[in-house]
Amino acid sequence: MKRLTAFAIACTFAAAAGAQSAPASWPSKPVRIVVPAPAGSSLDVIARTLGEKLTRQWKQPVVVDNKAGAGGMLGMDVAAKAAPDGHTLAIGFNGPVAFGPFMYKKMPYDPAKDLLPIVLTTSQPNVLAVAADNPAKTLPELVAWAKAQGSKLSYGSVGNGSSSHLTMELFKSVAGFEAVHVPYAGSPPAATSLGAGETQLLFTVEPALKPLIQAGRIKLIAATSATRHESLKQLPTVAESGYPGFEAIAWNGLFTAAGTPAEIVNHINADVNAALKDPSVRDSLAKQGLIAGGGTPSEFQAFIDSESRKWGAIIAKAGIKID
Repeated sequence: MKRLTAFAIACTFAAAAGAQSAPASWPSKPVRIVVPAPAGSSLDVIARTLGEKLTRQWKQPVVVDNKAGAGGMLGMDVAAKAAPDGHTLAIGFNGPVAFGPFMYKKMPYDPAKDLLPIVLTTSQPNVLAVAADNPAKTLPELVAWAKAQGSKLSYGSVGNGSSSHLTMELFKSVAGFEAVHVPYAGSPPAATSLGAGETQLLFTVEPALKPLIQAGRIKLIAATSATRHESLKQLPTVAESGYPGFEAIAWNGLFTAAGTPAEIVNHINADVNAALKDPSVRDSLAKQGLIAGGGTPSEFQAFIDSESRKWGAIIAKAGIKID
């Protein structure tokens, strides 16, 4: 977590003064941000928070378009196939950008060729949630309980190939228990299934779980950051609970179609960096447990490459294939 936190902080305050100016006519129409997750999800909150600031900056409406499904690929495919003019953006995350090429035989787009990274928007740890009436209070107790269930367990995720999915697969392998994967289209339905008892375990980001936590239907057991997260100080990490070195961070960022002129990409990058530095935006994101990102397109690309190498090796070792 220290590595990513430092990266996010450094990127947030990275100078964007060298960016080229976009054509005076850009944007010439409303800008669409495709969210490959349902309304109410963390990605949706981020897109709408930034959209309010960018609408004023660009003097054009910023329209959030939720297109959940296919592990995030449905929404990212829209951006990949859009006109390369910067008027269609997508808020992509680990799964359909860095993980997918290692799990799918064929994707509707090639993340490396069809999408341009613009800027890291936020990052945060996943949390491990269970039903409120689960007898376990600690991670070792939960693992012991899970092992005792044999093949009866199922776990939800926010979609095939997501950080939510792979984090549980990694944890299952190191903890030594079995559970059947049940993918959902985003964090709200995955959390609802856990609260209803349809699934028994879930790794996802904490904001989507707050209503069910407050309602006393689910509880948190551990976080996946390397050290305790600032907004989750009372929640122990997986690493400190018997699994040293365990870390799995959810992240997201803005992308647009390959072929979009560099001056437009740089202009969007500079404006999003400015929005992410705004105290009201940072406070709003922090309340959701999100660490504001930022930085240059090249820094974001380097980070994606690093994540791809790390998780590609884990996916290969675990033999995870979705199709």
